[in-house]
Amino acid sequence: MQVKLLDGLLEESDAQRAEQVLNACVHCGFCTATCPTYLLAGNELDSPRGRIYLIKEMLETGSAGELTRTHLDRCVTCRSCETTCPSGVEYHKLVAIGRATSDRLAPRNVFQRGLRAALRKLMLSPRLFGGLLAAGRVASPLLPASLRRVYFPPRKRARPLPGKPVEARTAAVILLPGCVQPSLRPEIDTAFARILDFFGVPLLQPPAAGCCGAVSQHTSAEEEARELARRNVDCWWKLVQNREVRAIVSTATGCGAQLHDYPLLLADDPHYAARAQALNQLMRDPVELLEELLQEKPLRLPADALTGSFAFHCPCTLQHGLGLNGRVERLLAEFGLDLPPINDAHLCCGSAGTYSILQRKFSQALRRRKLANLQASEPQTILTANIGCLLHLQGGTETPVRHWLELLAEALPND
Repeated sequence: MQVKLLDGLLEESDAQRAEQVLNACVHCGFCTATCPTYLLAGNELDSPRGRIYLIKEMLETGSAGELTRTHLDRCVTCRSCETTCPSGVEYHKLVAIGRATSDRLAPRNVFQRGLRAALRKLMLSPRLFGGLLAAGRVASPLLPASLRRVYFPPRKRARPLPGKPVEARTAAVILLPGCVQPSLRPEIDTAFARILDFFGVPLLQPPAAGCCGAVSQHTSAEEEARELARRNVDCWWKLVQNREVRAIVSTATGCGAQLHDYPLLLADDPHYAARAQALNQLMRDPVELLEELLQEKPLRLPADALTGSFAFHCPCTLQHGLGLNGRVERLLAEFGLDLPPINDAHLCCGSAGTYSILQRKFSQALRRRKLANLQASEPQTILTANIGCLLHLQGGTETPVRHWLELLAEALPND
């Protein structure tokens, strides 16, 4: 693609990244076949190729308007196009630059800015979010069933952790709890802790580490996202300097994908770039960590440990962002769980963080399509690997939606 970016519009590093991505695109259009918003709208500008053209025009002319911002906002950033692209176009890098630039050249109106700021404030303030949940719990009998399923589900009493003695020198795992998951689905991290305890791996949950920064980055607050990344890097760097750490993990794949982007997010920060790159080598998704642990300590579950019928929704962040498509399914299959193939499993469910709020029409249409495919086999439970997908899907179905770690933790023997 012939590219001539406007001088001075971007920082030099961003200009180099944008030019690199633009030059890689050969306009083949393979991406349109796997882009969920293009398949819904049938509009070229709602495809990766169309958005690339919009960004190119903006970066060459220095002008942007409602049209550019609308179609960039509609992108779920699922990165399915990157999995499909034969040229290796790193689309998510370009769309991040495009969104930040369009916000600068064509500022949003007061309502749009206020809504995004309110979402960040709510999700980044555990006390505020917890207070609203507590108030909602009082009124929950009056709420629609779909909201009760998402925000106030019935909970099983968790089995207490055995608390096996662990050698102080044993390499530990650092867990990032994230923003809303501890309040909405604390049982997910409890399940992860149980699994690690079974394998004799100590778990560290430093309170200084907080949000991964994804919410800020996706709601026009890129510098806030960097600040959150720096805070986490500072926290983890101290830990890895003082003891052996085998992995840094988030049980939400949306957070996990953001953590893997820290080297890119902090690439221009002379103090943090090298540390972010070094910590990146420790980043693991739970399925990667479990595969390693099972190599060290093979596990056989009783034949009836995993009972019932299930369907697995592989989040975009797991299959496209982290490149781990099929890994959870294979691990569960080794324990005897037969998961049916899902039609169009590569397409987004429509959650995409705050997308389900900011782009409600597209989000709900994607959810209807996804649930129809997931429920084709009439499963008793839908499994997934990301809190955002879990909550979004649960809002559209009475079928229980759970994290796959919960299922595995419940199947573990007590000894």
